[in-house]
Amino acid sequence: MKGTRTSDFHFDLPEGRIAQTPAERRDASRLMVVHRATGDIEHRRFADLASIIPPGDVLVLNTTRVFRARLLGRRDSGAPAEVLLLRRHADGRWEAMVHPGGKLKPGRVVHIAPGFDAVVEEVTERRTRLVRLRTDGNEQAMIDAHGHVPLPPYIARADAAPDAERYQTVYARESGSVAAPTAGLHFTPDLLAALEARGVERAEVLLHVGAGTFRPVDVEELARHEMHEEWYSVSAETAQRLNTARARGAHVWCVGTTSLRTLESVVDPQRVFHARAGETRIFIHPPRQVLSADRLITNFHLPRSTLLMLVAAFAGYDLTMRAYEAAIAEGYRFYSYGDAMVIV
Repeated sequence: MKGTRTSDFHFDLPEGRIAQTPAERRDASRLMVVHRATGDIEHRRFADLASIIPPGDVLVLNTTRVFRARLLGRRDSGAPAEVLLLRRHADGRWEAMVHPGGKLKPGRVVHIAPGFDAVVEEVTERRTRLVRLRTDGNEQAMIDAHGHVPLPPYIARADAAPDAERYQTVYARESGSVAAPTAGLHFTPDLLAALEARGVERAEVLLHVGAGTFRPVDVEELARHEMHEEWYSVSAETAQRLNTARARGAHVWCVGTTSLRTLESVVDPQRVFHARAGETRIFIHPPRQVLSADRLITNFHLPRSTLLMLVAAFAGYDLTMRAYEAAIAEGYRFYSYGDAMVIV
């Protein structure tokens, strides 16, 4: 069956299509509208969402905030090193990805700034590191002062001052992500206000995006791929709002794959949503049926990625790959700072 193997999700993307900077205005990005019922594809602008989403429908936003997780420093030898913080453990240590991995064994220290070091203490089963941050002051303040915006590796430049604002949704609140929920980057306060004035409801969820979301799938059979855990929370208010909307026949619009993964983690087989918090490893791929969302707003994702596989589960494999072919042919910009699609 097409869409159940990793190789099914390969496509060739010209390097120039990978967006290195965001659009001048968030909602000026292009928007591909993909119609599942007919297979039709339209080309619009993201600001057009204000007229696309019907009154009474619910827009689901992930309110996570990206923190300055990328720490750049030097080893005792003076050679450069990098520590990408993933999440803080209860014992105060951080799970992190490090570079160069072969050099940063337990006991090694990365000097980030005066009075701020990262001490490698342990190698995990998945080859990440447990590091302890050694500081002269408040740990979070040191991260904020000396950390860098963790731009994805396909953005071939160092982070710059504008990234602190643009690699963040305008509704971000709770710090904890090492990557932005990028479909949300296109929203502006004006667009959100226009949707509210139109009668579109809003529901908020939380999922802290970890680097595991973007880990390459290195097995051919999708069922054998394991996701890293990510922490999420869905409040009783959000669950009730979504259940009430469904009961009156309204549609649920997920902004991004992270919102959809969160809702799929709390919906039951009868399509009822439940308030819940915890860790999810959910991997959504064909032929799984998506129960939680009726519409999906998303960016264009990497070949062979779990994010592309999620889109194919929602839209259907053939239509998804045809939409990607159209995006390449029409010159859409790809990945985090790229354009968007909405699947209706």
